[in-house]
Amino acid sequence: MSAYLLRRVAYALAVLLGVNLVTFVLFFAINTPDDQARLQLGRRVTAEAIERWKAEHGYDRPLFYNPVARGLAQATDTVFFDTSRRAAIFDFGRTNEGVNIGEEIRQRIVPSLLIGIQVFVLAIGAAVLLALGMALFRATRLDAAGVALLVAMMSISTLFYIIVGQFVVGRVLQLTPISGFAPGGGAEAFLVLPIIVLIVSYLGPEARLFRTIFLEELGKDYVRTARAKGLSEWVVLGRHVLRNSLIPIVTSSGAMLPAVITSTIVTETFFAIPGLGNFTIEGITQQDFGIVRAMVFVGSVLYIVSYLLVDIIYTMVDPRIRLQ
Repeated sequence: MSAYLLRRVAYALAVLLGVNLVTFVLFFAINTPDDQARLQLGRRVTAEAIERWKAEHGYDRPLFYNPVARGLAQATDTVFFDTSRRAAIFDFGRTNEGVNIGEEIRQRIVPSLLIGIQVFVLAIGAAVLLALGMALFRATRLDAAGVALLVAMMSISTLFYIIVGQFVVGRVLQLTPISGFAPGGGAEAFLVLPIIVLIVSYLGPEARLFRTIFLEELGKDYVRTARAKGLSEWVVLGRHVLRNSLIPIVTSSGAMLPAVITSTIVTETFFAIPGLGNFTIEGITQQDFGIVRAMVFVGSVLYIVSYLLVDIIYTMVDPRIRLQ
């Protein structure tokens, strides 16, 4: 098992290095520091002003190779090495307005995690229960109606759920605030509606996928053996089918967790929640490449860590994986 986990950690680090290289090329080799300086200072800016801006942001060195330096410094005294070293400790420099990006991310990740973790747990739990119920009443009108409802939920944009939720729950029923955020103990009142909206938007695809997985398992020999022993259908589904479906469920859930945390851009913007999604929008609208680059890196780290956790959970669900 240790060898398996070490291999997975090595793969994760290799993927992270590759993502860092691709991100750097996209943000620096294609859109050079000179281009970024002109975008921030204006097209008619002088060469001296461009060089001063590059020096202030640490972009006044070669990108990948420094022919002036000697020895190892030819590779380390570069923009790529410096930005990679600082990104490894989540030091992303400052925004165009002088705000520390790393500190801003540490503050804004709290509301994003509060939303993301609750949505993840509740959406997966609700999807599993709904899919089990539909598998129990398979090939009936209730099952057909459930499939039609799930397809309809998948076809509707999250933006529609946001608008309807704000109008019905926030304005008509006045059960929750429409938008805003209060740190500390009062945060949940502002997060209830975004959490409900995201659960509904994720419930359709996840429940439909889990239903398909459960129906495939119901046709296998071990299910017929369990029924022959006189076990009830609920026991067969809960004790046998669900257990043998855990690997695809874990795989789908592992992809959902970082997606929930990083893809709440629209939700956080509409509900005025100061999270990572809102921070990304600010970076795009202000054309602040430091923010955008940092958020791309953070999103990559979340995906890699999530899949590493999935690999670890695999060893708990299926002991045979430990021997690979």
